[in-house]
Amino acid sequence: MKRSNIIIVICLVALAAGSCQKKYDEYASNPNKPSSVPPGLVLTGILSDMNADRPWSLVTRWCQFDCCNYNYYGDQRYDWTGAGLNYSTLTNVIKMEEEAKKISEFEQKGYNALGKFFRAWFFYRMTNLVGDLPLQDALKGAGTPAPAYNTQKDIFIQVLKWLEEANTEMAALVAQNDGKIEGDIYFGSKKAWQRVINVFRLRVLIALSKKEADADLKVKQTFAAILGDAAKYPIFTSAGDDLKYVYNNINKYPSNPDNLGFDATRYNMSATYLNTLVQLEDPRAFVTAEPATRQLTANKKTPADITAYVGAPSGEDLAAMSSKMSSVDTADYSLRSRSRYYANYSAEPGILLGYTEMCFNIAEAINRGWVGGSAEEWYKKGIKTSLAFYAIPVDAPGVFNKVYPFGSLNAVTYPISFDFENTYYQQATVKYTGNDATGLQQILLQKYLAFFQNSGWEAYYNWRRTGVPAFNTGTGTGNSSRIPKRFQYPTSERTTNADNWGKAVKNQFGGTTDDINGDMWLIK
Repeated sequence: MKRSNIIIVICLVALAAGSCQKKYDEYASNPNKPSSVPPGLVLTGILSDMNADRPWSLVTRWCQFDCCNYNYYGDQRYDWTGAGLNYSTLTNVIKMEEEAKKISEFEQKGYNALGKFFRAWFFYRMTNLVGDLPLQDALKGAGTPAPAYNTQKDIFIQVLKWLEEANTEMAALVAQNDGKIEGDIYFGSKKAWQRVINVFRLRVLIALSKKEADADLKVKQTFAAILGDAAKYPIFTSAGDDLKYVYNNINKYPSNPDNLGFDATRYNMSATYLNTLVQLEDPRAFVTAEPATRQLTANKKTPADITAYVGAPSGEDLAAMSSKMSSVDTADYSLRSRSRYYANYSAEPGILLGYTEMCFNIAEAINRGWVGGSAEEWYKKGIKTSLAFYAIPVDAPGVFNKVYPFGSLNAVTYPISFDFENTYYQQATVKYTGNDATGLQQILLQKYLAFFQNSGWEAYYNWRRTGVPAFNTGTGTGNSSRIPKRFQYPTSERTTNADNWGKAVKNQFGGTTDDINGDMWLIK
């Protein structure tokens, strides 16, 4: 072949190769899968993930607020295996921050401040469930396939550091422009998020009550600093500041008219919650539960008689509980209130972090001697705000109505009289005894009652930390009639990060067993 012909062939091959590469690149790019998204869109997804531990879920059964009486739908067993962790959501936090670099510097700073809060929020949740965790190396991607574990103490130190930085950064933004962060589904201002950051830090500090003497954590000093400087560390001033997920006809409340006929009678109230309300003659029983029908028929009580409300022991054998609830007309235990929780798609907001809890946390801190002030004042605020959530009159004697039965043309309205100050609060079991052990028990018990169907795992975390209230155990709760202290690590950790997982288990629990009954550093 002549030299000129060879050159022509080479050129044609080169052109064809370039054309093929161009076509390949065009086909390899999927126009339906964007490579970039607005940070606000990623933010919306992260905020939705915060509501993962929703009302009437397994979590609320493990907090002993309610029970499942039909094994097809579930049970009360604590035979825990691998925890559900939030690393995928934290990856989205990093993505949100990366996308925010493409917008204005001021807007970017808002996403960065929230990014630190989200890291604190989700690592707090995860370490509470399992103990030590990969933190520093956890989000470095494929380049670190076997991330090392950080101790739980180091995780809490980092969580508190993130929250301090988030408050400082959000305060600077508020001073410039207290507008909404695009994609936010909870609030319309940055100042609202600054309050959330500081109230969440109070929750974290209370969770560290067993470590109050640790010089590295500075638990008491930090709590006092937050309460002592409202300008630098704004906190909630009312329930209107709550971080809450509002349900509607699209994002439906977990119990709603769609599943009324399927599971409304398959769940009943737990004794740990409901029987405590009955003992305290607490009107929240009328609002959250229905009377046990056996009490209405065999014992001739009415829905206005608080002793007609009966919860089931969580530790009861499931077969026995199922038998006692086999007929709605002769049920031994109270169902959840169908008129409140099944009547529409937006029964009540799901509170993630609330003013009520904050009041009890401050009362506890005062009781423990961390800060000055009146524990009784904050204790009363907490109770009254919880009662007001259910539209129970608290500022003056009043009446609210109990309508029973649900969905019947023959429903009867029963007026319930209530006087907070002169009757309910004057009970020896309710009136604050002072900054002593009994007073602390009262604060913790009322905080538990206020956590009903909100705040995810907090009722369990508080029980684990304090033993209040006494959780019921038995055949129905499994785990050899013990309430576990933690979840195991996910199976993926044991298979893909075995060396680091093994070291973490040994360092925490002194052996090779990933023990759900083992005490993590936080509660030692």
